[in-house]
Order: sequence, then structure tokens, then C-alpha cells
Amino acid sequence: MSGFTISLTHFKFNLLRSPCQWLDSIEIHNSNLARWLCMTIPARCPFEREIKLCDRTIFRIPPLCKLNPFYEQIISLRFKCLSYLADKCGEDVAVYC
Repeated sequence: MSGFTISLTHFKFNLLRSPCQWLDSIEIHNSNLARWLCMTIPARCPFEREIKLCDRTIFRIPPLCKLNPFYEQIISLRFKCLSYLADKCGEDVAVYC
């Protein structure tokens, strides 16, 4: 087996590239799906917290969502849904923000 090597970093990026490309390629053409995705995907990271005691911040938990390798694509999908609802359907998207 001399001369046979596997690059794990290259393999890792290939595994993540396909779902990222799939999420990026989704187009929204259904208002019900767009509404559901806007309600399902949070506008901001739900894990970010400030722990307070008597109006003093003891410590802060940073937004852990950014550790998700698909975070940018999911937020982009939410933005596509909001844009579709506002531009094509004429809805007020302030409800989802």
C-alpha cells in the first residue's frame, strides 16, 4: 500500500461542501414553506445568554450557533424566505424578526 494516502482535511471539506451547496441552492417558491422556515429558523442564536445576579452580569455565554458548519447557509435560507415573503407576497415580515 505504498503511495496510498488519504487527506482527512480534504475529505472533511468534501463532506461538508455537498450539504452547504444543497442549502445554498434551495429556492423558495411557496409562501407556506417560507412562513414555516421563518418561524422555525430563529432570527438570532437561542443559546446566547447573559447570567446576571442583582443587575450585574456574572458571565456571558457566547453565541454557539456559529460553531455550526451550516450556520451561514441556514441564515441565508431564512433571508431568502423573508425576501420572498416581502417581495413576492407583499407580507409584513416584521412578525418574523
